[in-house]
Amino acid sequence: VQLVESGGGLVQAGGSLKLSCAASGDTCIADMGWYRQAPGKGRELVALIAAHGNAYYADSVKGRFTISRDNRKNEMYLQMTSLTRDGTAVYLCNADKCPGLEYPGRYEYPYWGQGTQVTVSS
Repeated sequence: VQLVESGGGLVQAGGSLKLSCAASGDTCIADMGWYRQAPGKGRELVALIAAHGNAYYADSVKGRFTISRDNRKNEMYLQMTSLTRDGTAVYLCNADKCPGLEYPGRYEYPYWGQGTQVTVSS
């Protein structure tokens, strides 16, 4: 499974940005997720989504970020709104092969993208 993120960039605090993750290779992808890693910090879970759409959000982004996916295109998205400077990080796509369950597993999956940089300016 190969994962490629896109959509990162520079955005002002309070602004919005939409990230995409395109999966290729094995076309049966089950759970997917977004993580982020800020400079000097560990990797942090942002959101997860199961194949049929059930999602999980970290408390820090709940109500501001929305995870979604298009299974026909093998793509996943992260719509980020009301961004704060804490959102500055490399955002990484994470995925697992089928089969999956009704709700996404709350653990890191075996496949990772290279990441896309998001920088939130004040």
